Amino acid sequence: MNLTSLRTAALTAATLFVVAPAAHAQVLDLWKQGKVAFGVYAPNENAPARPPGGGPGRAGAPGGTGAPAAGGQRPPQPPPLYTVGGGEKLAMNPLYDYVFLNLEGAYDPAAVKAMSQGLHSSKAVSRKTLIVRIPPIDKDGAAAAKARVKEILDAGADGVTIPHIRNLEEARLALSFFQDAKANVWSPANPKGDKLAMLMLEDPKAIEQRKEIAELKGLSILACGIGSLAQALGGDRAGAEAGTQQVLVETTRLKLANMLTANAKDVEQRVKEGFLALLMNGPQADEAIRIGRAAAGR
Repeated sequence: MNLTSLRTAALTAATLFVVAPAAHAQVLDLWKQGKVAFGVYAPNENAPARPPGGGPGRAGAPGGTGAPAAGGQRPPQPPPLYTVGGGEKLAMNPLYDYVFLNLEGAYDPAAVKAMSQGLHSSKAVSRKTLIVRIPPIDKDGAAAAKARVKEILDAGADGVTIPHIRNLEEARLALSFFQDAKANVWSPANPKGDKLAMLMLEDPKAIEQRKEIAELKGLSILACGIGSLAQALGGDRAGAEAGTQQVLVETTRLKLANMLTANAKDVEQRVKEGFLALLMNGPQADEAIRIGRAAAGR
């Protein structure tokens, strides 16, 4: 190889190095600067079944269900569907920093592979972070949850969310799954990490132990599931909001990310409060993100 060829090869390699998207560029680069990341639920591509009479089903919600039929019965629903094409469509939207794939109600590792492949499409406008929520530990047992964490990370996801953490002991168990999977988990104490470990506190006992849970090693994102917490508190929405704010205090103190759902009406407020990951859903998601980006100076 002559000198010119060597120079060309070196320039090509350097160019490839520069343009290749870094892992988690969409969220970690933002969080390191104290900026907010905006994401969306991966939409279920199987439309909800229509109730008798042809009325519309309940659209937009992850794994959405149709409206109740006469007598309060819901029509049978098709299983959730997530495809490579759906992932490609999300990858082409410049508003999204991350995609949240909700498999809590119906675990499907094939959906992770499809979404990961789609998000890594050559049509992608940026590197989207893929975070996958699995069923809680107490649903199918610790062994199943542990296996799912590794399976999801091996399938190309960037992070795993374990919901309904009930107490400090279960939080320790959940984070051990990432250690057993040999994941290099990002945290403020490990800025070179490239995977995300997210826990959701949705029960009163876990909220009481929020400080101790937040201080556990190997945690990237700690969130309060405000809707589930409200249910656990007997419908006390104000109490759930208080719990959300209490968790936010701890994540802000430790510079952890804190994820919360938001919409066009409250996204500005949530940006000002300091949530570093805001999650949108449904047909108004893009509008809400535009409002949020403006409020965040992005």
